[in-house]
Amino acid sequence: MRAVVEVLAKALADRPDDVRVVESQHKQVTLVELYVSPQDIAKVIGRQGRTAAALRTLASTAGEKEGKQVTLEIREGR
Repeated sequence: MRAVVEVLAKALADRPDDVRVVESQHKQVTLVELYVSPQDIAKVIGRQGRTAAALRTLASTAGEKEGKQVTLEIREGR
């Protein structure tokens, strides 16, 4: 699921080299943190959060196929 999020985020971003995805396990939940440049944060979140919601749905669906619960957090990178 990390790869899915990374490919989609890089396709959306104007600065794909600044996209970074970190995956960590916390108890029963897999946390996927998506870091994008400050200039791309609005584009990745989208109008009224629609793009972010779609990314979260895709990450969650990919996780379900692996039997995992996934949480996606979008953060401003440096």
